[in-house]
Amino acid sequence: MGGVKPVNAGWFNAFRPWTLHGAVVPVLLGGAFAYIHGSQEWFLLILALIGGVLLQSACNLLNTYGDFETGLDTEENHSRSPELVSGKLKPKHVFYAGMACLGITACLGIVMIILTGWGILVFGLAGLATAGMYTVGLRYKYFGLGLPSVFIAMGMLMPLGTYYLMTGDLSWELALISLPNAMMITAVLNGNELRDFVSDKEAGVKTVSVRLGYDRAMLLYRAFNTLPFIIVPLLIVFGILPIHTLIVMFALYYWNIMYQNTKTARDDRKSGFMLVPYAFKLNWVFGALLILGILFGNLFPITW
Repeated sequence: MGGVKPVNAGWFNAFRPWTLHGAVVPVLLGGAFAYIHGSQEWFLLILALIGGVLLQSACNLLNTYGDFETGLDTEENHSRSPELVSGKLKPKHVFYAGMACLGITACLGIVMIILTGWGILVFGLAGLATAGMYTVGLRYKYFGLGLPSVFIAMGMLMPLGTYYLMTGDLSWELALISLPNAMMITAVLNGNELRDFVSDKEAGVKTVSVRLGYDRAMLLYRAFNTLPFIIVPLLIVFGILPIHTLIVMFALYYWNIMYQNTKTARDDRKSGFMLVPYAFKLNWVFGALLILGILFGNLFPITW
């Protein structure tokens, strides 16, 4: 791809560890909310983090396997996952690695059930199904269910599941607080769909972006990355978030980079590729600042 540094095909790229914020941020968000409500179950939080990272890794590996097996990734169009089309890795090895991640996560889930009860099973089964059937089994990615599944599973169920694991309870406030991060992590996949728009359309993959068309999908990408900056102040006004969480506004620096890039993404291949990394960076920074703001609000409360 012109102007974009080629990746080094191998296990590191197959696992794509730079994507793991998709699991780390929502788990820590749920953990921070549990902490300010009196929970100090750090061992359970660590289990949730490991489980979330393994689920994300499984999804990455099985996505590489599934796209190759269905013929979406070819030598001419291997996107950013050349491991299988180049022959660097064997398909069955990537598949087994992905299934191993799911298996270890299931074992962790059994430990969680022993420690906290059967209630966590619902969250665990949802996570296993979402990660395991993205491009394998049900292959729901190819039916345009990628964006809603990421929004629900990673954006909402991960923080709510972590909170439930640590407190044994659910929280409607946390559901609202999770919305900004849910939108931003969905924007990452939205950017991925925009980057692969032409190849997905030619292959008949009915992603949300293909169904909407490029221009409307780009509007959705911008909205997912912008609305969080509106939602946080609203949640502060209604007393759901502490005023300290206004520190997320520092992430507007990365929002501007993201937005400027969208102006040339359709016609410039490098800009099109950068839709994903810029959304990653914005999500990382925004999510970290939101978590810090919640913790600072608990340590240094301000009434207004």
